[in-house]
Amino acid sequence: MTASPSRHVPVAVIGGGQAGLSMSYHLKESGIDHVIFERHRVAHAWRDQRWDSFCLVTPNWQCQLPGHPYPGTDPNGFMLKDEIVAYVEGYAARIGAPVREGLGIDRLSRSGERYVLETAEGVTTADAVVLAVGGYHTPFVPRAGERLPEAIVQVHSAAYKNPDQLPPGAVLVVGSGQSGCQIAEDLHLAGRTVHLVVGSAPRCPRVYRGRDAVDWLADLGQYDLPVTEHPLKEKVRRKANHYLTGRGGGRDIDLRKFALEGMRLHGRMETVSGGRIHFRDDLAANLDGADAVYNGICGLIDKHIAEADLLAPPPSRYEPVWRPGPFEPTLDPVAAGITSVVWCTGFRPDWSWVDLPLFDGNGYPTHARGVTALPGVYTLGLPWLHTWGSGRFVGVGRDAAYLKDRIVAHLALMRQVPAFRAAG
Repeated sequence: MTASPSRHVPVAVIGGGQAGLSMSYHLKESGIDHVIFERHRVAHAWRDQRWDSFCLVTPNWQCQLPGHPYPGTDPNGFMLKDEIVAYVEGYAARIGAPVREGLGIDRLSRSGERYVLETAEGVTTADAVVLAVGGYHTPFVPRAGERLPEAIVQVHSAAYKNPDQLPPGAVLVVGSGQSGCQIAEDLHLAGRTVHLVVGSAPRCPRVYRGRDAVDWLADLGQYDLPVTEHPLKEKVRRKANHYLTGRGGGRDIDLRKFALEGMRLHGRMETVSGGRIHFRDDLAANLDGADAVYNGICGLIDKHIAEADLLAPPPSRYEPVWRPGPFEPTLDPVAAGITSVVWCTGFRPDWSWVDLPLFDGNGYPTHARGVTALPGVYTLGLPWLHTWGSGRFVGVGRDAAYLKDRIVAHLALMRQVPAFRAAG
């Protein structure tokens, strides 16, 4: 792109989700001129990449965007998809966020002391840039899907909406993270025969000893724990989130119970060949591992209750209600009546438009609490950017406030650079 610079702003925020809007709030509070570039619409991911029955898995009280706490009357409930979209859109309107919807960044580069943002409408330069686009960009589907029978309909979780969207017949759901387990439940409750490929994602109790587990974990400071103090350090960023649901007022997701009700559980998918799907012999280990995390969380809460001498219902532990039978290494999808596959296999980051030396060998933007090695470039909204709450409504505002102070300092320093002052 060769267009001449058409505009200059002190700060460019890329991404109009909760991260970009939180950044905008703090910049406006400090009187810093800025623009938010959003390729789609505000709250795009919530609106367009979630299924119809989607709801939050954390209680509404955790919706704590800066200056915009949860406004409803059910703080212990779980907002549905349309309510989440309304919450985020209402936030954008309330703070008067300067969002350019439908205008994405085709290339981000650097020229001298300034950053160059190329768009379909021309070029904008900025003294500082906040990458608030999260880390879930491109739906990932394993290549094994190419070897499934052509008649089987395949959709990614980002495109799944409801059971009626899929043709009649059994459904194979690949992946048991939050999306996979909730979509499998959605299909199961609709009376569909579901085959679920189970990975190593952990599970969490919904309610334990009289309170939502999220409430207990918040009291324990788990959402405020810095990544630097987590036992896994930065490796925790690659761990799957615990599965549970806010559906129906909130409940556990127990895959063993689903199996008793007719859901077919399998170990990880290895490959597809000869018209058959091949699985690893790890189903029992994956279920046991998820339950161990579940009971570990219960133990953590027990310890807190005892140390704080709190009154609460008695403790308990989850005991398996079902165990896998003999290992079945393969499945013929046609013989099993499978007519569709929902790939709940996550997303891959796409930073190809960022022409800056920011990334490690895995393509992850290197940073320290959102501050990159390049002066004036920041990232916001990534899972475990600083704490477990960083990628959530409850913690992204705190990260934005921290970055705002870094941006203020950067702009003050830039004003002392002769070349910067000469450029206006």
